[in-house]
Amino acid sequence: GDTQTSRLNRRPSEVDFLLRRCSQFLLWNSGKMAGIQASESIHPFIPKDLILPDYVPIILSQSTILAVYGCASFLVVSFIWILAGRFPKISKLDKTLMCWWVFTGLTHIILEGYFVFTPEFFKQKNPTYLAEVWKEYSKGDSRYVGRDSAVVAVEGITAVLEGPACLLAAYAIATRKSYSHLLQIAISLGQLYGTVVYFVTSLLDGDDFAASPLYYYAYYIFANSFWVWIPSLIVIRSWKTICAAVRTQEQKKSKTR
Repeated sequence: GDTQTSRLNRRPSEVDFLLRRCSQFLLWNSGKMAGIQASESIHPFIPKDLILPDYVPIILSQSTILAVYGCASFLVVSFIWILAGRFPKISKLDKTLMCWWVFTGLTHIILEGYFVFTPEFFKQKNPTYLAEVWKEYSKGDSRYVGRDSAVVAVEGITAVLEGPACLLAAYAIATRKSYSHLLQIAISLGQLYGTVVYFVTSLLDGDDFAASPLYYYAYYIFANSFWVWIPSLIVIRSWKTICAAVRTQEQKKSKTR
């Protein structure tokens, strides 16, 4: 009888112990889940439910990011302008085009190439400048930080194929290669196609990836507009130049007959 009584007295304490353990586990698990959800949801991008595990907030200010990019671009353009002056018979328009092709080529290779081949740039504890650039730009189009497959595909082709081709176009202009205008048309059409795909896929997915109208129009619309009107003008110019050359050649042939 005493043994049974002691067992009965022990059971409530064992039950209490198990209940405390269960409650501690549930509290720990809920806290862990809350921490995971917080790490995945706290970011400045749209949509707010975009899952970005281990996201590291932007460290550099917007002004710093834009200032560094602007200064680097200015130095590149200035260097190419001076370098182009060393080539004989290069018009100001051709010098301008050389600057454009080197600028856009390096943008494709360095900036967009970094995005393509660094899929977890938003997780870097000590982020590079390029990682900060893409986190900032993603405020205008969160498909970048979200690694949208269409964006990655377009940027991959641009970085690997169009980037080096742009540098080749600058060389072709400087050395007056016969394929210069054909190459410029091909690259420009590729840029236009990529830009159209970029905008159309966004529209098909709802076109709601910007944190605010300011970022939408400044980053998404304005920044990308250069790869619409500049390639269009280049295609028109090179097309006219090729047509004029063919016409002149045909006239020479007709005179010799």
